[in-house]
Order: sequence, then structure tokens, then C-alpha cells
Amino acid sequence: MNAQVRKETPSPYVAATSPEEARKLAEELMEVMSTLLNVVERETELVRAGQLRQAMSFEQKKKELSNRYVKTVGSLKASQKFLSRSAPELLTTLHRHHDTFRAMLQVNLTVLATAHAVSENVVRGVNAEMQRRNIPSTYTAQGRRTTPTARHLRPLSISRSL
Repeated sequence: MNAQVRKETPSPYVAATSPEEARKLAEELMEVMSTLLNVVERETELVRAGQLRQAMSFEQKKKELSNRYVKTVGSLKASQKFLSRSAPELLTTLHRHHDTFRAMLQVNLTVLATAHAVSENVVRGVNAEMQRRNIPSTYTAQGRRTTPTARHLRPLSISRSL
């Protein structure tokens, strides 16, 4: 029998090994979450106001902050054993702030999903109206409406850039 030796891949995240490093990591996470929430809240306000072009300008900033957030959370996960032994109150505080952070992000996701659904309904409505106008209103010899052929249906062309 061949015994397979499983090699552990080293974590790309740096774990905290001292209380100072743990506190610095926690402060980094708090700062990233606060900054990201400010950006997301501003984006939410602009989407609610219908200013989509301005809301899209936050995309790059959100991406950078999200990458920092993922890196910091990864480092905190790598440090979880150390934190639970040396600073359980800090870990509890971080969990509480993270729960608030997730709730605020859920509001943003709801607003974005609503805006997406509304815009999709508008496009579908415009397309249905265009197709209705392109289809001739005629009847067959049996008195039924004619079914449109491919030559009567015209695709709707839209620009995805605002």
C-alpha cells in the first residue's frame, strides 16, 4: 500500500504572534470595514437617487477595499487560535462589528438588486412593445391571428455602458 503524504500548503496570510500584532490586525480590519461601509453607503445613496453613472465610479475603490478586507480577514483567521487564547475580548468585539458590517452590506445588496430588477423590467417592457409594433395584425383563413415569423421579430439592441 502506498501511504499518501499530504503536504500542507503554507497559508498566504500572516498570522499574529504577539498582542501588538493582533491589535494592529484588528485595527486594520476595523479601518477597512469602516472605509468600505462609507463607500458602499455613498453608492447606495446614489443608486437610490437614480445616479447610476456616479455610483459606478466607486467600483475601483470598492475593489481595492474588498481585496484589503479579504487579506485582513484571512490573516485574522490564521491568527484565530492565538487571538482566542490571548485576546478573547478583542475577538468578540471583532465578531460584533463584523455582524454590523454584514447587515449594512445586505442593505446595499438589496438596493442594487432592486435597481437591477427595475431596469430589467423596463428593458423587457420596451422590447415587448417594440415587438408588438413590429408584428403585423392579420388573421389566417381560419380566423386565427397569424404567428410572427423570424422576419417580423427584431432584436432589441442596447448599450451596457451608461
